[in-house]
Amino acid sequence: MPEPVPLSKVKDLLTEETTRRTLPREAALAHQHSELFARLSDEATAKLIEELRTLPFVDAAVAVKIADILPQYPEEIRLLFSKERVPLDEEQVGRLLEIVAHHR
Repeated sequence: MPEPVPLSKVKDLLTEETTRRTLPREAALAHQHSELFARLSDEATAKLIEELRTLPFVDAAVAVKIADILPQYPEEIRLLFSKERVPLDEEQVGRLLEIVAHHR
């Protein structure tokens, strides 16, 4: 399975590519989307993902989703984990929210 790429990295890659050439329509739309929704820098996102990955119940894909969305509420965390087969308790949800808040 390929490694998930955070939105901030997509933004940086597409911004770099726009300096070389005109992007195809789909890539230009992806760049526009990343400009609107990537809230952290690539470096800050990498640090957040690294810290999230230290938790045993967070895999790479979920860490990237959390870093892209930056959830603020327990319901958002539970929604992100709804397709994972990992039931979270209140302490785990709280820890995730603390980590995200620290990196905002």
